Amino acid sequence: MAATKVLVVDDDLNIQRVLVFTLKQEGFEVLVASDGASGVEMAKNAEPDLILMDVAMPKLDGYAATQQIRMAEQGRRVPIIMLTSEADVGERVKGLRAGADDDIVKPFHPLELMARIKALLARGGGEDAAAQEQSTLGRLCVFYGAKGGVGTTTIAINTAIALTRDLKRRTGLIDANLQFGDMRVFLDLGLDTASIVNAIGEPDLDSDLLHKLMVRHHTGIELLLAPPSPEAADIVVERQRMHPEAFSNVLNLSRRLYDYTLVDMAKSIDDFNLQLFDEADVIFVVMTADLSCLKNVRLVLETMASLGYERSKVQLVLNRSNAYTGINVNNAESALGRQIDYQIINEYRGAISALNSGEPFMSSRPDSPLGRSVIEFARALDTELAAEPAAAR
Repeated sequence: MAATKVLVVDDDLNIQRVLVFTLKQEGFEVLVASDGASGVEMAKNAEPDLILMDVAMPKLDGYAATQQIRMAEQGRRVPIIMLTSEADVGERVKGLRAGADDDIVKPFHPLELMARIKALLARGGGEDAAAQEQSTLGRLCVFYGAKGGVGTTTIAINTAIALTRDLKRRTGLIDANLQFGDMRVFLDLGLDTASIVNAIGEPDLDSDLLHKLMVRHHTGIELLLAPPSPEAADIVVERQRMHPEAFSNVLNLSRRLYDYTLVDMAKSIDDFNLQLFDEADVIFVVMTADLSCLKNVRLVLETMASLGYERSKVQLVLNRSNAYTGINVNNAESALGRQIDYQIINEYRGAISALNSGEPFMSSRPDSPLGRSVIEFARALDTELAAEPAAAR
């Protein structure tokens, strides 16, 4: 079998030597072009399996070279990784717009580079979003906490992992807690990654670009992160206020890319969250069995009823169901006047340990009692939603 062919397009001789040595050590056949124009020509004639494209080059920079390669392609799409000199989200988005599939910041560790290359090749390299979206369930589920500290983010993250790993569903996760989203911290992700700011602010957003803006976690889930700062969150709020269709476009494109899009929401009820409620197929209200939370749940249910949502759209998820609070499940149901739909057990130490380590318990301890409880919830969710038609787009 012929070796996988990688084209390196970079004018820096030192970078060339490092890349050629690293790639050959891994068994790749390596071709080298020292400027963008030569890279475009070699991409056409040599038909590489993957291209490493530097951004700053003479004659033709990496962005323009990538655009020319994409324009010349007929059917076969070669994966392209951009080599950038700084971790700037704006520059990354510029590369994705040009047609790159991924990027890596110089200097980089050879192990990270090889992981990026192998991940792209394993996906079929040129598999674009249009191919991915051909047959998805397209369900949109939002997770809304009745109060702070009930574990909404933890449940959303670990349910997404269970759907991906155990049920083999394509799953996207959106952190819509705009000002204080925690997924970067809980999943040990950096501030230099793309976010919902880039997606909602992109006038020509399509499935392919949204897919590239999603951060890929090693558990298999893909994430659209919250803004990196509270100030950046204002950009999203203002964009949604002026152009509500922009956020709807993000959600609809995500439906087309994934079987399940899970959205972790903030606890306020404002225009942004009301739009999420309206567009969701199901609203999971996460709660615990204590008096203050039960009071909030009653208010939430009254609000949902006043908005005209069917009862089946709003479902209650009792977290830490076996924790001793003096209020059991039957008491909680009597106080609320309705049945609790799902229960997830309490294993506080395991959950906190996972949060502090940046490794979700569904990844580090999936066979723990808490892990098995989340898998049961994911299976029940999938059984119900896979059989139902999605909400009108």
